[in-house]
Amino acid sequence: MSIATTERTETTPADPAAFQTGHIGLNVTRLERATAFYQEVFGFQRLGGSDTAERRYAFLGDSDRLVLTLWEQSAGDFSPRLPGLHHLSFQVENLDQVRAVEQRLQALSARIYHEGIVPHAEGAASGGLFFEDPDGIRLEVFVARGLEGAGPAPTTDGPTCGFF
Repeated sequence: MSIATTERTETTPADPAAFQTGHIGLNVTRLERATAFYQEVFGFQRLGGSDTAERRYAFLGDSDRLVLTLWEQSAGDFSPRLPGLHHLSFQVENLDQVRAVEQRLQALSARIYHEGIVPHAEGAASGGLFFEDPDGIRLEVFVARGLEGAGPAPTTDGPTCGFF
């Protein structure tokens, strides 16, 4: 009697640095409203999509890449109490860019947490702006440095981005 053997091949896990975020898809309640918000706040262009009654979605990004897809597939508001997305974060190059986003959000009367730009932790050089989109999805625009000496962090028992 012969026992068939299978040769085991080991797979090498991918280098974590090889993984990059592609685009992010968000469910929204009203496509036009969400598209206008993301275009106004982030300057994204509409790269494509569909407005048919059965399939409403928009691809947003810039001339080099797709960043965000919006899918009109939801009812109600985003809930941080359910498993899933905690918040979506975007890094910018400098504090002036964070301030410009803050001005656009104020003009839109968007909900901004912590009364504006704050450090990620006590004494941190990084920090940003924490806010919601029209569906209540929590967002962050941050800078890696530039907030040295900016004042106290809004929370001392964890990172600011975790508790808003």
